[in-house]
Amino acid sequence: MALFKSCWVILLGFLIASVLQIIFFSPISPDLLELPPATSTSNNQLQRVTKLGEGLLNGPEDVAVDENGTLYTVTRDGWMRRLHRNGSWEDWKKLHGQTLLGITTSRGGGLIVCDCDKGLLKVTEDGVTVLASHLAGSEIRFADDVIEASDGSLYFSVASTKFQPSKWYLDVLEAKPHGQLLKYDPSKEETSIVLDGLCFANGVALSKEEDYLVVCESWRFRCLKYWLKGETKGQTEIFIDNLPGGPDNINLAPDGSFWIALVQLTSEKMKFLHTSKVLKQIVANFPKLIELANGATKKATVINVAADGNIIKRFDDPDGTVISFVTTALEFEDHLYLGSLSSDFIGKLSLK
Repeated sequence: MALFKSCWVILLGFLIASVLQIIFFSPISPDLLELPPATSTSNNQLQRVTKLGEGLLNGPEDVAVDENGTLYTVTRDGWMRRLHRNGSWEDWKKLHGQTLLGITTSRGGGLIVCDCDKGLLKVTEDGVTVLASHLAGSEIRFADDVIEASDGSLYFSVASTKFQPSKWYLDVLEAKPHGQLLKYDPSKEETSIVLDGLCFANGVALSKEEDYLVVCESWRFRCLKYWLKGETKGQTEIFIDNLPGGPDNINLAPDGSFWIALVQLTSEKMKFLHTSKVLKQIVANFPKLIELANGATKKATVINVAADGNIIKRFDDPDGTVISFVTTALEFEDHLYLGSLSSDFIGKLSLK
């Protein structure tokens, strides 16, 4: 009996020591996170998408269309590929990176690309140029999305200054603001901070009149409006909050509204995780548990939001049957083009 009790004491001590080690050496120092209330409003409209380039594209996170109607995307194998008007795909530029995210067309020709490893790039027929790689002496990591203003200024987000793209879910678990909104001035070749302390800064879009821009905070489930002109210049306010998913990329629509892709950040069965700091610290140590908590590949949602911040339309694939983890939605010629990190195609949805 004494031997039995001794074994239990040793086992209990081992378990306590293991838990303490996991907690104290956890890669995160978490806060609690309030998730948006569950919503029963959904549909299956995204299951109607046509699949463009199926099998050719590996996780096309973002899309852009130039003045000629040519569609561009970047994929996980480091390629920038484009779809011509005649329906043919071209492997246009090899960028040699697996962490290519947001892209936008440039008025001077070419495209601007967010490379999580290198910073902000400009890609033209002549090659690739690094525009911004450092801020105040530190490397810019995890550049996420970018938009160009009419004066050539580039506004771009840094999702997290603490965690790398491969560990992005740790930023969600930690629930502390490590994101930034930056501005690159091409006339001075300088990069400056516009907003700091953002909650996983993601999509960036300019209003139709360019009097304000909108930046998405993914795990805060909201988008902020930052005024660029007028009496409120330099001020920030909430554009829309309590979203039914984490806002990813945002794009201006022709009518002045915005298309926002929403990501389910936490699987339904693991939402309790965000009510306990200890549970978060334990999960953060085990990739398999992180995979269980991450709900991004479970569904797809896209919303259309008016300039006043009210939701106009919503499209879903509620169980990810056809498309999931939609990260961007871009309107062009009465169609919506959808990028996804878990698909091998770009979705095309008629808006008529």
